[in-house]
Amino acid sequence: MFYREAGSSLNPTIVLLHGFPSSSHQYRLLIPLLALSFHVIAPDYPGFGFTLAPDNFEYSFASLATTFGYFLDAINVTKYAAYIFDYGAPIFFRHALQNPNGVTAIIAQNGNAYVQGLGQTFWAPLEQYWASVDPQTGQPTNQTYAIAEQLRAAVIEDPAGTKTQYTTGTPQDQLSQIAPESWTLDYYLLNRPGIPDIQLDLLLDYRNNVAMYPQFQSYLRESNVPVLAAWGENDIIFPPIGAELLKTDVRDLEIHLLNAGHFLLETNSPTVADLIASFMHRKVH
Repeated sequence: MFYREAGSSLNPTIVLLHGFPSSSHQYRLLIPLLALSFHVIAPDYPGFGFTLAPDNFEYSFASLATTFGYFLDAINVTKYAAYIFDYGAPIFFRHALQNPNGVTAIIAQNGNAYVQGLGQTFWAPLEQYWASVDPQTGQPTNQTYAIAEQLRAAVIEDPAGTKTQYTTGTPQDQLSQIAPESWTLDYYLLNRPGIPDIQLDLLLDYRNNVAMYPQFQSYLRESNVPVLAAWGENDIIFPPIGAELLKTDVRDLEIHLLNAGHFLLETNSPTVADLIASFMHRKVH
């Protein structure tokens, strides 16, 4: 697996888990700021970024979570804080359910664990995708394949499908701060041969994460891991209700709603780095 690493391994470790349709590149502004005080690791999942996508790999969130565990073992990380964003949230929670020890803190940046935290405008077509699966066999139907082609065109092949995830919800006077290479790299990597089919499989499999949300919530209640929520309050994919609902399950919780959209680090990396540093210095010893 390709990963980025910075900072001294003698310092507390923070693992940054990226989302769709991005890679560890989304943390390029945050990593050097955190590396001043922390050991920072940011992997690319199989099928994302610069990690090779083997033909025989099963592209499901269960497999990505298992691979994440193998990755931590391979680099000898046994104690870490998890920065969870978008897809990074279910990948982390699935891993943590099986490996609860060693997690020192959670930084949730638009990393959702609640049905109410799914923004309807974005998720309605995906819910139709999920509902098209044969309920008896769990297998795709003709309707599933038809919806998949619609999603391929709108979410993967259309450059606007990638760009708007960065720009929607960003204040107008901050749009110029978003470097175009962010969505351009995502779009290029997303459209390499074989990758669109992988991403469509994962979009379909996301329904199984939603089914596990109650287990994710139980983990938050039972683990007593401190949580910092630094959330883009204008995100239409995972709106801020996902942060507010953490109050029902997390005892040691801080919430900061920022005037930003989904990829808030494009405009708020220094602010988030300061929030993380303060939180970690107070909560992780």
